[in-house]
Amino acid sequence: MTKQKLGRFCNWVTRIVNALIVTALLWGVACAQDGTVFQPENPPKEITGLKIAENLLINGRLDEPAWQIAKLASGFFRQFPDQGGRVAFDTEVYVLYNSRNLYLGFFCPDSLGKKAVRVPDLIRDFDFFNYDLVGVSIDPFLDKRNAIAFQTNPYGAQRDLLCFDDTFFDREWDGFWKVRTTRTDSGWVAEMQIPWATLRYPNAKQQDWGIQFVRRTRRLGEQSSWSPFPRAFTAYRMTYAGLLKGIEPPAPSVNVRMQPYLLTDYKRNFVNGRQTAEVFAPKLGGEIKWAITPHTVLDLTINTDFAQADVDRQVQNLTRFSVLFPERRQFFLENATLFNLGDDFNQPFFSRKIGLSDAGTPIPLDAGLRLVSRNLKQNFAGLFVRQRKSDETQTATTHFGVLRYSRNVGKQNRFGGMVTVNSSEAAFGKPAVTNATFSVDGFVRIKDPFSWNFMVTKSQTSTAGGDGFTALSKFIFSNNNWYAFLIQSIITKDYNPRMGFVYGSNLINNNTGVYRITRPRWKPKFMRQMDPGFYFDAYHRASDGKFQQAELTLFPIWIIANRGNRFTGNVIPTWQVVDQAFPIVGINIPTGKYYYTRYRFSYDSDLSRAFSVKTQTEFGSFYDGRLATLQGEVRFSPLPNVSAKVSYQRNRFRDVGENEESMVTHLITPEIRLSLNPRVQLTSFFQHNSVATRDIWNIRFAWEFQPLSFLYLVYNSNSSQQYTTSLQRFDTVRNEQSIAKITYLKQF
Repeated sequence: MTKQKLGRFCNWVTRIVNALIVTALLWGVACAQDGTVFQPENPPKEITGLKIAENLLINGRLDEPAWQIAKLASGFFRQFPDQGGRVAFDTEVYVLYNSRNLYLGFFCPDSLGKKAVRVPDLIRDFDFFNYDLVGVSIDPFLDKRNAIAFQTNPYGAQRDLLCFDDTFFDREWDGFWKVRTTRTDSGWVAEMQIPWATLRYPNAKQQDWGIQFVRRTRRLGEQSSWSPFPRAFTAYRMTYAGLLKGIEPPAPSVNVRMQPYLLTDYKRNFVNGRQTAEVFAPKLGGEIKWAITPHTVLDLTINTDFAQADVDRQVQNLTRFSVLFPERRQFFLENATLFNLGDDFNQPFFSRKIGLSDAGTPIPLDAGLRLVSRNLKQNFAGLFVRQRKSDETQTATTHFGVLRYSRNVGKQNRFGGMVTVNSSEAAFGKPAVTNATFSVDGFVRIKDPFSWNFMVTKSQTSTAGGDGFTALSKFIFSNNNWYAFLIQSIITKDYNPRMGFVYGSNLINNNTGVYRITRPRWKPKFMRQMDPGFYFDAYHRASDGKFQQAELTLFPIWIIANRGNRFTGNVIPTWQVVDQAFPIVGINIPTGKYYYTRYRFSYDSDLSRAFSVKTQTEFGSFYDGRLATLQGEVRFSPLPNVSAKVSYQRNRFRDVGENEESMVTHLITPEIRLSLNPRVQLTSFFQHNSVATRDIWNIRFAWEFQPLSFLYLVYNSNSSQQYTTSLQRFDTVRNEQSIAKITYLKQF
């Protein structure tokens, strides 16, 4: 098949798949009329908080007299495993408050008592789906768009997040609050204390807030909520929330949070076991958070440090596109969704460009400033950071600036824009460079099942090149029975966001897919649903429209059990035109036309149990040869306080690339987490990557001695084989780092 015929064939496939998507969406519209996606209750459910004078002891027992006279919220509605019907065990919720705190008490009955609890470990911000949990979502301004959520599991680990429109989530936000739990023979109890200073609310004597309570009983695969909402949505869809009536919080006041830190950093470098460098450096800095108004928060960071942040995990990239590594630093994670435009493949602002080299090496930051203002009508955010000159990474002094504005239109729509500026000074033989991007974007909820995101960004650079644009359109249909999407994007050849991330250059991408969520009456009792469907992903060159790559993923087998077990089967035909040779894990893929089919099967056991496994195998042709990939993860948690996990990836190449290479690569990651309780934890992981001949160790002890005040002890080791050209040999280079850091949070 010639390149032209291949391109015409894939264009034909693209048109056929797009037609199938449109047909599926129209079918979905018809199916949406079956009443499974219902409207919010009118009038909404209500609960009244009881005002008390005393401060409560947070011990997870609800044994103070005030709890006995508080009004009860119960009668939970079930979303899973089947929507509607009676829950297995109803949940009881009580609300108290005084001049300092909002108190929430939960009783989660279960006939098996302590034996029913499913908590694999005590990590903060644990996964929503694999733990028993109970929590609250609060909408203080009653705008039915914003939610602040606090959740916990039977062992008192905390999970909190900010949510906007049930679409954008700040999962890494950490609020200042306290929770304790107890486990009994009849169920488990959670007691939360949320200071008023942690919340943002109007300045009024008496207020009504939107409120929603949610519970997951993991061993039954059951999810329920106090105010009913369809299973297609989440507990953060505040249009379905109930009302917390007539509370009288104190008037918003000066709200300043200071968090200084003291750190000692000891580094050593070795070559072939011989020490070549040694540095000991104390460091002092911190952060200040000032809630200027209930809507506006100012953050200041000085001599910024991220020593306690998780180390990047290595990957073996088997594609021709760049890999996005997640942000792990707390300062940049908070309010991140306000700055996040685009998607995981195309972002005009990506915070990892600040304070990290392309290789992931930290670069010192002198200071940073962030201002965020959100109200019912509009959102504004500004970020400014000064990055210090670094001889280690050969980077100049650089200033980063971001301005973001969006306006809420109607009940659930938003339009806005963003400007980023990256200005680096001349240094290390490189000229000064200023790069800027200008973006407009929007989110439209056409109707509850339909939403549309779009973004257009123009880049501009002071030196030659870098003056291009990118555009993205994402259309999603989601209800109880269907999920479908149509994503289209373009990245021009000269587009260059120095503060952003793109997976490639000079590309047009059409990505479509649909799957049917089926729950037939004939399904076995253990099965919750089957989700058969397909995805189609096609790429063309933006400069001339020439075909580059297409991948059709068919998954006729996608079975989910009531307890969370999952089994999938995929067939993946792939068409590729390689105009320029590129490497995959060291194997050079030559230019040419390729057609191959791969097969993928996966199985996940019940991930909430003490012993769980995740496996995936993929095999078949790969370019001009063959590739068999095996990935697996085994976790054993005899107690929530002890959790051990091993992840492994093996790739076997046969006759691949211009030299018809055959090789086997390995990526192995053992991890262990030891916890005295959710506030005292020791974590450790090791990673060996045979492709990069790299071994990484990370050991971290963390003690939260009071809410959001920590003592950290961290050890990092990074060892790799590096070729010395002058000596024509491989040397073993190892970098070690030992860190002691204490942070103290004071709320004024």
